[in-house]
Amino acid sequence: MLLRTSKGFGRSLVLVTLALADALLCALAAVVMVLSFGLGMVFLFPATIRLVRRRTALARRIARSWSGVDIADPYRPPPPPPVPQADGWYREGRSLYRTSLVPSFNRALDWMLKDPATWRDLAWVFGQPILGAAVTAVPVIMVAGSVAGLVATGRPLETAAGVLLAVAGLFLAPHTVRLHGRWTELLLAPTEKARLTNELRRVDQARTIIVDVQAAELRRIERDLHDGAQARLVAIGMTLGAAEELVETDPQAARALIAKARDASATSLIELRRMVRGIHPPVLAERGLGDAVRALALDSPLAVTVSVDLPGRSAAPVESAAYFVVSELLTNASRHSGAASVTIDISHRGPALRITVTDDGQGGADPARGSGLRGIERRLAAFDGVLALHSPRGGPTTATVELPHAFQGHAARRAVPAGWRTKLMGVCFGLCWLPLFPQGLVPIVLKIAGVDERSWFLALYLPEPWQWPTLLGMIALGAGMLAFAVAEQSRWKASESNA
Repeated sequence: MLLRTSKGFGRSLVLVTLALADALLCALAAVVMVLSFGLGMVFLFPATIRLVRRRTALARRIARSWSGVDIADPYRPPPPPPVPQADGWYREGRSLYRTSLVPSFNRALDWMLKDPATWRDLAWVFGQPILGAAVTAVPVIMVAGSVAGLVATGRPLETAAGVLLAVAGLFLAPHTVRLHGRWTELLLAPTEKARLTNELRRVDQARTIIVDVQAAELRRIERDLHDGAQARLVAIGMTLGAAEELVETDPQAARALIAKARDASATSLIELRRMVRGIHPPVLAERGLGDAVRALALDSPLAVTVSVDLPGRSAAPVESAAYFVVSELLTNASRHSGAASVTIDISHRGPALRITVTDDGQGGADPARGSGLRGIERRLAAFDGVLALHSPRGGPTTATVELPHAFQGHAARRAVPAGWRTKLMGVCFGLCWLPLFPQGLVPIVLKIAGVDERSWFLALYLPEPWQWPTLLGMIALGAGMLAFAVAEQSRWKASESNA
């Protein structure tokens, strides 16, 4: 508890310092906006926006690390670089340029101006010195005010109030850090429109990947048929033709040719069955992913251990993708890693299918060097799947595959907070500042500083013995409302992620 509060207070100090430093960035951005759009000095705009994006990227990392708020990048993909024409000139609209400098700048400027995330970043930068500092400065002000009160006066009542104020500030610090993460998420997270646009772009890329994978599979099947089964069937036909000519003149030779043709037909049948298994194994269609992987393990030259824990069967395309991913990982382990044993764990986490393949080989696997890992990533991308690879030199190699939507029909119902808790959480978020600031912190600072000003500070109208308990009670009320709202929101998020 002490470590948590002290760490939260230190993080509040860092966030307050960053918020004050953001005032300089805010002033720079304001000057650049005036110079760019008022005086036409647009060459300053892209460099400033890149600086702003670096600052907001840091804010997203801090929110993820300190507040547990994962904020995705909301930006549109950058434009492709300009391509020269056949004569070496670059065309941009109706103008021609000898170098790519001006076309590249125009594309970057147009990209930044038309991206809504640019203006949301600027709104966050302009609001950070005020709102961001106000959110995180509460515990710092409380502790600083208590220290100032302890130094300024030696009276027991003020001393006790200062100690309580410092303790309350330390207790409140972790909650204000999380609240700052929510404020960052409010402006820097992708909007629904941006999320849908990125999703459509991802679907389009996945469709392209699927088409490429299918085309590659068709080429492979055509090559295998041409080089394997088709050649053998032609040879069988020629052998039977020769046997037909020899059946009357040399029956013994004819019988030998027929036996040879029979052996060739059996070999062709084995090749065709192997090819069918390579397209879609019958055991996968009939028995499901678990038994299909067990069949793979039986055919593997390695010692393979398979454990399966699945709630049911997923869609056929998902099962097929998972099966061939495991097949490729097993092939890599037997051909490239020098492994002797492999462990395959197939399980689920809510609607997600997770496959972990671990071998005791020499390690050093790298998708950049090929070995089928790039093909696995392309196959998984069509289903929003990811491949996480840990393969240090000397081994072991662990490949973790996750397909997030494999068991949609078996997904648990999302935990939605009850109605009264939702309403209470909203009320606490909306009103916690009222007892915390104007009825708590501000009059305490004025009272410690000796300023005789009552204004609308309710506690200062009470008799002297009741003022300090009321002020501390107001701070406790505001801090409790804020803590409840943050805790309830965190509980809701955790319930959703575990569903």
